[in-house]
Amino acid sequence: MKIISWNINGIRAALAKGIADFLQGEKADIVCLQEIKIGEAAREKINITFPGYQIYWNSAERPGYSGTAVLVRTGLKDVAVKNGLEEPLYDREGRVQVISCPDFYLLNVYFPNANGELSRLPYKLQFNSYLLNFVKKLEKEKPVMITGDFNVAHEQIDIARPKANEGSAGFTLEERNWFTKLLAAGYLDSFRLLYPDKIQYSWWSFRGGARFRNVGWRIDYFVISAKLRTKIKKAYILDQVQGSDHAPVGIEL
Repeated sequence: MKIISWNINGIRAALAKGIADFLQGEKADIVCLQEIKIGEAAREKINITFPGYQIYWNSAERPGYSGTAVLVRTGLKDVAVKNGLEEPLYDREGRVQVISCPDFYLLNVYFPNANGELSRLPYKLQFNSYLLNFVKKLEKEKPVMITGDFNVAHEQIDIARPKANEGSAGFTLEERNWFTKLLAAGYLDSFRLLYPDKIQYSWWSFRGGARFRNVGWRIDYFVISAKLRTKIKKAYILDQVQGSDHAPVGIEL
């Protein structure tokens, strides 16, 4: 099974920049999108379709903000999609989708951004804690895989300028410690598992030609249950793919 995850920074922008061609070329079984930035009313006017896929939308209540979507290949059997964590405080922003596959649960997650002045750091830490408890409950049924934009670079190797960004949103000690806690709970960073020393990023600021200079952050992940460790064939970052400030990330089982 091939799964792709991508923070597209707006579905309308992604459509204009060729996401349909990208999907056709990748031929993934499941595609998890974050930050779709489109509400239900706007979706109905545009009538977005992707040939070969069933789309499951999870828009935020606030128009043009946040949101996730899952594309499931037509004909893929025994796959069901459910929106949310069953908690309105988090679900109103359309941040989580739970995909039930035959052998595991897959969570498509757009984690909150702590914001420049860390004004949303408390909210993010509450979200993270609730999500981990939710995942632990799912794990009792079958293994869990979490993908999406985590909005945190875990270790210094995951960020081009760790000293300059220490304490900044996405590289605070609190956010990084939670990621460590997640791994300690029995989960693995699939990319880092296969490539312990590889420096590769998945997000770049639009400012100062950061992507051209590769001054980036690795904040998009596939975190998997240790029970799935032997199932991994590939884990990768498609950092040459344009169309967003994020690169798509992928995993093959």
